[in-house]
Amino acid sequence: MPLVYEELRRLAACRMSHEVQGHTLQPTALVHEAWMRLGGVEASFKNRAHFFGAAAEAMRRILIDRARRRIAAKRGAGSERVNLDAIEIPSPATDDDQLLAVNEALEKFAALDPRKAELVKLRYFVGMSFDEAATALGIAVPTAKQWWAYARAWLTVELRGAGGL
Repeated sequence: MPLVYEELRRLAACRMSHEVQGHTLQPTALVHEAWMRLGGVEASFKNRAHFFGAAAEAMRRILIDRARRRIAAKRGAGSERVNLDAIEIPSPATDDDQLLAVNEALEKFAALDPRKAELVKLRYFVGMSFDEAATALGIAVPTAKQWWAYARAWLTVELRGAGGL
């Protein structure tokens, strides 16, 4: 478990380095939240690929949920008076709308090609390299690069059509 934790922490740190300045979620918190969503020690996984796939999905959902909360907060959803010392104030991020658009497009893409969508989750939401993602999915690196090129093209067309880019 310490080796897996350190690898998850490194991947989360890499992913969080691409976030907007001023974000409040730290890599350790992302890994801990993902670990809790995965079921902690009691969870069982078939293999390394299954574990990292589940971890990628958990991290993606955490980031999407945070983006949705920040967008809702920006628009004043559920506004009421509260003690500001007792809460974490979400920082405005210009990428939240784009993140949600990418997530929506990715869900459509997953219905068409789940394996390539899994590669996108590992690369985009977790920040894995081609080597790491290919290993996690059990495919060759050149195959991962071909899938990535196809998925990026498909998502770009989808996002342009939806007004997400």
